[in-house]
Amino acid sequence: MVDIVSSEAGIPRPDHPLDQSGSAKWFLPAFGVLVLVGIAYVGYALSQDLAVAKTVPWILLGIALLIALGFEFVNGFHDTANAVATVIYTRSMPAEFAVMWSGAFNFLGVLTSSGAVAFGILSLLPVELILQVGSSSGFAMVFALLVAAILWNLGTWFLGLPASSSHTMVGSIIGVGLANQFMAPAGSATSGVDWSQATNVGITLLVSPIIGFFAAAILLYVMKLLVRNPALYEAPKGNTPPPWWIRGLLIFTCTGVSFAHGSNDGQKGMGLIMLILIGVVPTAYALNRTPDINYLEAYKFASVSVETALGKYAKPGVVVADAKAAVQEAVRTRTWNDQTTVALQTYIHNTTAGLQPYASVETVPTDLVSNARNDIYLIGEALKLIDKKQLLPMEAADLKAVTDYHKAVDNATKFIPIWVKVAVALALGLGTMVGWKRIVVTVGEKIGKSHLTYGQGAAAELVAMVTIGMADRLGLPVSTTHVLSSGVAGTMAANGSGLQWATVRNLLLAWVLTLPCSITLAFVLFIIFRQLF
Repeated sequence: MVDIVSSEAGIPRPDHPLDQSGSAKWFLPAFGVLVLVGIAYVGYALSQDLAVAKTVPWILLGIALLIALGFEFVNGFHDTANAVATVIYTRSMPAEFAVMWSGAFNFLGVLTSSGAVAFGILSLLPVELILQVGSSSGFAMVFALLVAAILWNLGTWFLGLPASSSHTMVGSIIGVGLANQFMAPAGSATSGVDWSQATNVGITLLVSPIIGFFAAAILLYVMKLLVRNPALYEAPKGNTPPPWWIRGLLIFTCTGVSFAHGSNDGQKGMGLIMLILIGVVPTAYALNRTPDINYLEAYKFASVSVETALGKYAKPGVVVADAKAAVQEAVRTRTWNDQTTVALQTYIHNTTAGLQPYASVETVPTDLVSNARNDIYLIGEALKLIDKKQLLPMEAADLKAVTDYHKAVDNATKFIPIWVKVAVALALGLGTMVGWKRIVVTVGEKIGKSHLTYGQGAAAELVAMVTIGMADRLGLPVSTTHVLSSGVAGTMAANGSGLQWATVRNLLLAWVLTLPCSITLAFVLFIIFRQLF
């Protein structure tokens, strides 16, 4: 276990940056007020949403939400602490104020996030489990992947290792998918892991730390060539803060990393909470109940266009007894035949006809909402076999109808209420308050053999800010922990400061073991929970 405060980097205890807080008197009360206001808002907004629900299983909903927010709470131990390590160890900000500052911009990042990462993560889950999220298998899926992620994150935090929450979550999802295939009855077609999507996410998670290491090292070299100010590359002297322009640069990069972290990492919890809400209270959350009637009208128009386009490729004489079952089979096996084309065309027609009498989602009967969402989601997954997998060759104009349909589906089904974002932001902040020191010490003292300099801190955080921000725009999850930790290591190597190889070895070990361990944990837990639910 890592000591909360150490002096391996040659920092005398009286001058240790974690001891120079100066803001403890107002820090906790201010944060406490913020948490109370946030909880009150979340409770009020949730009660308003649930007013349309016929029945609410309060105990199940409460437990599920607590576990989901618990994941984000533990996420705060790891990732948010990385953003403040550089400003604390360069004495650009007092420790508690830095944490408060970072939490505020994490909050803003969460609130302004697009949701693309949230639903990108969910796309890794088996389709039938998403469609059955309100069933026993759906609850087993949610609880297994959340508990597995929490257990691994807590274990690595206890050892002071900056492990990746993104890495852990992806591993847990893969474990659930494999367990779902393992438990399927013999001869049944069951979708497990979408390995093409998992590969894209995995490559992003594996490559981003390498990019962080070399990009930060190169940036530090460039800074030395262009900015020839010796103060930038020297360790802080005593308790004196850095020159104003260096301090501004470091605070800017800390702010950027915090904002990008909230925007990217916060979305994982959002996606899981939405999955829980859809499963537990589908009448309130299965479809986007916005006052804007254009969402449903746009969906109807897009459905008719796709139905017309599919008609061009439907072979005459093909008869399908059960259109929905045929579409489900195609999605599970990721295959296509002549019956699939006719079945999908019929399924789209029937789904649109069922929604035709209603002008907006607000007017759709509550009994129809859950089934309508599942139908829309399944159609969207089937169409991905056309535009993503190219299993049905189409002309460009017809493919455009398919992509327009995806946009309409996203507006109708992929939404995140503001209160969910607020709840996730509060959970991240609370986690940071409780566990930030352990990971901060590892990043600030135990990666390099010498004290972190101003230039090193700025280079590492600037690279992390840009990398995470770009990944967020592309809808890809990356690890704030790995990008920033590897960036610090890259600057230490570039500066000739030397690396503490024991720490680097442990970081690499956590990086390598996170996927297989989280996969195994989720696999076992899914099997156990399937017997309990």
